[in-house]
Amino acid sequence: MSETYPQGRRLNGKGVRDRNRPVRVVVASFASCFGCQLQITNMEQHLMDVLGQIDLSYWQLTSSEPMPESFDVAVVEGAVTTEEAEKQLRELRDRAKALIAIGACATTAGIPGIAAKSFYEHPSAVYEHVPQACGAMISPRPLSAIVDVDFEVRCCPVDPYDFTIMLQRALYGSNKLATTRMLCSDCKRNETSCFFGEGQLCMGLVTSAGCGARCVNLGRPCQGCAGISPHANLASARKSCERYGVSVSDFDEKLELFNQTNQATHEAE
Repeated sequence: MSETYPQGRRLNGKGVRDRNRPVRVVVASFASCFGCQLQITNMEQHLMDVLGQIDLSYWQLTSSEPMPESFDVAVVEGAVTTEEAEKQLRELRDRAKALIAIGACATTAGIPGIAAKSFYEHPSAVYEHVPQACGAMISPRPLSAIVDVDFEVRCCPVDPYDFTIMLQRALYGSNKLATTRMLCSDCKRNETSCFFGEGQLCMGLVTSAGCGARCVNLGRPCQGCAGISPHANLASARKSCERYGVSVSDFDEKLELFNQTNQATHEAE
């Protein structure tokens, strides 16, 4: 089972479990494809066990009922792209004892973040008249850019079992630190061959580890959906591309796929 990405900035290792009643959980979404929420439903063997531990008070994907006023844990998918979404996120944070961000869009701004320099800064270049339904737009950003996030489940989409682990930590507590190593270390552990040796670009040399290098194990280069590791050395990664005959411009372009809003992406070469 792959490692996940707990933050624990607010809970300090203590869960939100109340022995006198089930923990109340809500699942909400901002700018995303809802794919991470669908992934949760794919863990058929364990879904009922998970639901049996909580009171699922609200799930945006499955119900049009209004969100309850009181709950313990907020599970949130998607990037924040409007002023309305930012306000809603702050309200969720104020009401929740724990907040779990799931998926690349929520943890790095993900796919919506690609538009940070085009549509959201210059919407008239895309639409002559921006639809009023969009509301007041802001540059896409991850949840952690606006509020404290207690736990993160990364990748696109999430691994449902990683989500289960993270929910357990929110319920019962955990002091485990976040992963900061690069995904290349997982390839070494798995004894898989390196794409750079074949002259192919792979983002594993700067991407946060924790997914178990699933794509690489399936014969596909890493796309970087877990986000840049805080210990990644982008200048050294560019030199590695040059050494192996891999296009540096392709590396920089791929880097922005899931990291457009990360300041490290735009550091000088």
